[in-house]
Amino acid sequence: MSAAPDKWRPSLGLVIFAVLTTVAVLPLVGLFFFRLYDNQLIRQTQAELIAQSRVLATIYAQEVAARLDSGLTLGAEVPPGVLPDPGDQVTPIRPALDLTANDLLRRRPDAQPAPKPAQPAYVEIGARLTPIIRETQKVTLAGFRILDPQGVVIAGRYEVGQSLAHIEEVADALHGQYRATLRNRVPDRPPPPIYSFSRGLGVHVFSAMPVIVNNRVAGVIYTTRTPSNIFDHLYQERGKFVLAGLAVILGTIAIGLVFSRTITLPMRELIDRAARIGRGDREAFRPLRHYGTREFAQLSHSFLGMAEQLARRSDYIATFSAHLTHELKSPLTSIKGAAELLQDSFQGKPEGLTPVEQKTFIANILSDTQRLEAMAQRLRELARAESLPQNERTELAPVVADLRSRFPASSIEASGRLDRAIGMSGEKALIVLSHLADNAMRHKARTIRLEAVDERTTLLVTVSNDGEPISAPNRDRIFDAFFTTRRDQGGTGMGLAIARAVMASHGGSIRLKPTDEGAAFELQFPIA
Repeated sequence: MSAAPDKWRPSLGLVIFAVLTTVAVLPLVGLFFFRLYDNQLIRQTQAELIAQSRVLATIYAQEVAARLDSGLTLGAEVPPGVLPDPGDQVTPIRPALDLTANDLLRRRPDAQPAPKPAQPAYVEIGARLTPIIRETQKVTLAGFRILDPQGVVIAGRYEVGQSLAHIEEVADALHGQYRATLRNRVPDRPPPPIYSFSRGLGVHVFSAMPVIVNNRVAGVIYTTRTPSNIFDHLYQERGKFVLAGLAVILGTIAIGLVFSRTITLPMRELIDRAARIGRGDREAFRPLRHYGTREFAQLSHSFLGMAEQLARRSDYIATFSAHLTHELKSPLTSIKGAAELLQDSFQGKPEGLTPVEQKTFIANILSDTQRLEAMAQRLRELARAESLPQNERTELAPVVADLRSRFPASSIEASGRLDRAIGMSGEKALIVLSHLADNAMRHKARTIRLEAVDERTTLLVTVSNDGEPISAPNRDRIFDAFFTTRRDQGGTGMGLAIARAVMASHGGSIRLKPTDEGAAFELQFPIA
């Protein structure tokens, strides 16, 4: 398999650090979005000033209308395009100030001396409205100034008798046009440290509402107010804000520790275990110190289990290869020696063999050849036995019939649930039973009995015979490859090892049962 492309990949620790950093920074990034909130607060402030100014303008207009007969002079005529549609009973003035779209003007210019004083009638109207605007100011915190048609302040907390006609928004209102502006202000205290996040901290909203009587300007309601601002509140509650920041930092650290405990540390330990296993360290198969999550525990168990199985498999292959080399060496050496002696005899050497000796050596060659053929056949069966099953299914009844055909000299008796389907092919089931029967025949058994019992999840089959019993010292070794007590009779010592390999590869098992006579084996076949 080709190696993976050698490209940069972030480590898990780096990914976790990036995630945690993002989590920690998100609250700070959110501060920039407060400008949108500031803008909404400015529009809300403008809407409130419009409503308050309109109420005062209505009262002011009534006072002016009541005094028109006394010679009260009105201001400029309102252009036709500025007047509302006479047929429209509702003409709302919608707030339109925008921190991003509107120019932020310089602070409001100071009042100037009036070119001429206001008419006494307007001064009288201002005096009547002064208590109203003072009480209103106590609640709304807005600044109110009432101007006559010339822009002279006739009512207000400050600047009474002075002119504001030179101010841009007032000039527009004196010509009948409502105008609102944003202006810089001089704070009465140092701005909070987070001032730079919000322009709304340093602005005043100014609203100039014209008072129109008989399509002429009778005066202006000039109002101002500082919009509410969330950062001012945050500054006032800076202690709580610091605690919240510390909570975010501590929470981020806690999340990092949890990630490290549950993911990073177990993964690093598993990587170390994999490297140690690759170097052949068998101590690395012990469980991890920390598993972290349930899923990682399952992954670790699966990985270590697989590694342990591969290690056992490697040991088995190494042991098997050593035994196989030993088993092949003996007949090959015998065949080679006999062939060399026969060759010397045919070449007419003085020490040549007699005809009887030649026949003996030829028989030995044939016997060893047959043993090698039997061993090769067993190796093929072993390779097939350890192959993974592929949706295999059979019943024991036809397998028993084939077994009787293969061993016609033996009496094979079968009973029980032979019609129960098992998760194994008929060929592999026959291999298992054939090796048990062959082993029984080599130990002088006359009768072989099979009894099948349905255990719901497995089919329990007991295979017994009346042959020679297995000695106590050999009972623990009978399933070892190449172990045999009948080597002189052609035994390879692989029959029971193959039977166990077939059963294990299909999720079954085989074991030796204690018995008073002969030998008995208990087989557990998986149910299909």
